[in-house]
Amino acid sequence: MQPLAAEQGAKKQRVRIGRVRWQICAMLFVATSINYMDRQVIGLLKPTLEHSIGLTEADFGYIIAAFQFAYAFGLLAAGRLVDALGSRVGYTLIMGTWSIAAMAHALASSAFGFGVARFFLGLGEAGNFPAAIKTVADWFPQSERSLATGIFNSGANVGAIIAPALIPWITLRFGWRAAFLATGLFSAVWIVWWYRNYRKPAEHPTLTGEELRHIYQQSAAQMGPKIPWLKLLTYRQTWAFAAAKFMTDPIWWFYLFWLPSFFDARFHLGLTHLGLPLILVYNFSAVGSIGGGWLPALFRRFGMDAVGARMATMTLCAVLALPIFYASRVHSEWAAIALLSLAAAAHQGWSANLFTTASDMFPSTAVGAVVGIGGMAGSLGGVLFSVGAGRLLQVTHSYSVLFGISASVYLLALLVLRLVAPGLRKAEFHA
Repeated sequence: MQPLAAEQGAKKQRVRIGRVRWQICAMLFVATSINYMDRQVIGLLKPTLEHSIGLTEADFGYIIAAFQFAYAFGLLAAGRLVDALGSRVGYTLIMGTWSIAAMAHALASSAFGFGVARFFLGLGEAGNFPAAIKTVADWFPQSERSLATGIFNSGANVGAIIAPALIPWITLRFGWRAAFLATGLFSAVWIVWWYRNYRKPAEHPTLTGEELRHIYQQSAAQMGPKIPWLKLLTYRQTWAFAAAKFMTDPIWWFYLFWLPSFFDARFHLGLTHLGLPLILVYNFSAVGSIGGGWLPALFRRFGMDAVGARMATMTLCAVLALPIFYASRVHSEWAAIALLSLAAAAHQGWSANLFTTASDMFPSTAVGAVVGIGGMAGSLGGVLFSVGAGRLLQVTHSYSVLFGISASVYLLALLVLRLVAPGLRKAEFHA
């Protein structure tokens, strides 16, 4: 009878813990969904803008590069902003900035105008992931962080699913300028919701003592001292995280901004027919994000330690990305959708775990800044990739080289991560 009583007591303990932290995760999920809706509008409207203002492949590459350049340096400020002001105020300012910039696209009438609007969008959107990762580090013990990260990160896919369902409909009925204005309404609602409901765990009015202890059972020991930004650059762990982001982030940008153009060029799908392929691809990427966040917990049940489970998951994701090499060679639209769905899911599973390595290797007080540094590196990689992709497509009209890079870069990034930060060891700081 004693084992049964112990099991029943454990169940009651789990019930008493509470779920406020998952409500916080839900707000992060919605914010990330809005973030990706805003940034994907221009990719969906690329064929329309080619006809309406004469946008070229090279122009589009430079516009995307302007976004990513601003995003890169915005991440540095955003990470420190969130560390200094906290998630409640910091996230509110971040969302407000990118929403105004997103709606400002409706005023553009040239490639230069779109580049300017895109630059300021990048500055604002840069704050989303540092703020979200910081919030996860504050609200979740280490054992739950990859799942929480996978859940909110799947908002990127949901935003990318909603956008192709909504934006063509708005564009065909009200024009492309209205499409850039529409998502501002979602942002305004979220800002009110966040500011009214978010507090730090110790200050949250509905958090139970059990849930607070559950959150801090590992986190309290990981708070650590305040670390100057420049000092973070002296640690191998920072460079390992940044290098992996530099190499793999551009692939998601490529999937996000160029897939509508790829389907239009390869299979002659117009604005009215782009929705279904993109919705399918991004639905699978959402599964990859959540599944990739859940897999480390599964591997740990088989006896792996936390680091081994994380690296095993990232290795699996890197292998699953390899078949995308053939995407430009298939003649069936559905075969291309299948390959792209697998690759997008693999990327998001990879991304959820790569983000979590920052909180694995650094104390909570440094997580926002480290994610900012890594995100800056990823965006700079995206700038190079976007400019190169635009020029390459202008000359060759072929996606073969781009898909070849997309297939192989994850295994290379994994090798760099293992060599530069073996075992994902904790960075040691002294107050």
